[in-house]
Amino acid sequence: MDTYSLLREIADSWVLLALFSFFIGAVIWAFRPGSRSTHRDASDIPFRHDDHPAARDQEQEARP
Repeated sequence: MDTYSLLREIADSWVLLALFSFFIGAVIWAFRPGSRSTHRDASDIPFRHDDHPAARDQEQEARP
């Protein structure tokens, strides 16, 4: 058996199984019950400095 055929058989079965297991694990990790606060905190990042936007701060610093 040549090397290509051997690697092709491994990729078709075991690597596919490993990648599918990794995908299922990532989905379970993302939707675990304890991650709700982490996701909520990450979704609020664009609104953290809503009272002092970055563009306004840069304009004030540029003025003499």
